[in-house]
Amino acid sequence: MKRWMGKFKALMLFTFLTILLAGCGKENLTALDPKGYGAEISFNLILYITFIMIGVFVVVMVIYTIVLLRYREKKGQENEIPVQVEGNTKLEIVWTVIPIILVIIILIPTIFYTFDLADTSEASTSINVDVTGNQYWWHFEYQDEEVSTSQDLYIPTGEKVYLNMISSDVIHSFWVPTISGKMDVNPENVNTMYIEAYEEGVYWGKCAELCGSSHSLMDFKVIAVSPEEYEQWITDMQNVDPEEVPADAVAQEGQDLFQNNCMGCHALGSAPSGVGPNLTNFGDRTHFVGYLEPTKENLVDWIMDPETLKPGNKMTGTYDVTEEEADKIAEYLMQLKPSEVTPESAGGIID
Repeated sequence: MKRWMGKFKALMLFTFLTILLAGCGKENLTALDPKGYGAEISFNLILYITFIMIGVFVVVMVIYTIVLLRYREKKGQENEIPVQVEGNTKLEIVWTVIPIILVIIILIPTIFYTFDLADTSEASTSINVDVTGNQYWWHFEYQDEEVSTSQDLYIPTGEKVYLNMISSDVIHSFWVPTISGKMDVNPENVNTMYIEAYEEGVYWGKCAELCGSSHSLMDFKVIAVSPEEYEQWITDMQNVDPEEVPADAVAQEGQDLFQNNCMGCHALGSAPSGVGPNLTNFGDRTHFVGYLEPTKENLVDWIMDPETLKPGNKMTGTYDVTEEEADKIAEYLMQLKPSEVTPESAGGIID
């Protein structure tokens, strides 16, 4: 009895933890609350397949219960051998054909939506962004716009945005679950998908392919704003002058230090991406390094010891600055805010 009670308690604890953890997560990092076309299709397929499987389970359990009650051994039948049905042709056909039909029912909409999401026929008349996956960050170049940025991808609501994706190192996977499905990002070839957000918001993206020691920290954001705000953001980014001197004296020193120590790897404006992310609008980002809040203290800690905060990054050991110099560089970077269109424009920052 005690052993049975122990197992029951363990089962109840496991059930409670499952329900509790199922409720954890982020409002803007879930496939169960679609805010975009790709996510909506995926969610509908999830429901469709789930209902079919529930139906199969119910039918099987009903048949099982009927057989269990009707054909159970009764008193006086202990030595009676029931009629054997092995080799019954009709039964064999039934339980072979039914699973095939179910697979076909699931397969048809899955294939249709797969080709639908891979359709690039409207790419030439839509926004195109070249996406590069790196260990452990993302770079975005807007075709024909001369705009480059990293980590935060700005898109207009209600429009298809085509992403042409390639990796600079290992295989990554681009996934913004609230507005789209996922796509592998390979070093050998360009994979194209499109995303479309129904409403404004700051949506979390994840790398869904194990790519190294800091894979779990390879987060990024998609900032969906109104079409008018998007056009304004593009214009603002195009007008960035990387050589503009900040008004603050400390930031001026930070700019000089940044140019001497960081410009070999990072870029400002539309310059090609280097080993590190483009920092043109660093001061407007919701997070940096994928997960850290954009405070000056966090930025100084990152500059002084990046390996502790994001193991395996390519920034570690490539420069030598004092904490005072790091503070000045941080002051400069925090002032890089070229546009009034920010994550707050899309409804605020969601942690």
